[in-house]
Amino acid sequence: MAEPVDFKEAAFKQVLKEALAESLHEQRGLLRDVFAEVLEDFALAEAVRKGRKTGKATREEVFQALGETP
Repeated sequence: MAEPVDFKEAAFKQVLKEALAESLHEQRGLLRDVFAEVLEDFALAEAVRKGRKTGKATREEVFQALGETP
């Protein structure tokens, strides 16, 4: 006789959660790297949004902000 669908679904969810948790634990460095990349992307997107709202900078102003000489 077939098992109820609810039991199969609950068992699948539990197995999936365990596999995901184990993978994240084993690949902690990879997860950290991915998270860092995502944060950098958000920061860059925010900088671009802010930059679009301000006036344009001259080449000299950019180099001055970077602490370099053109």
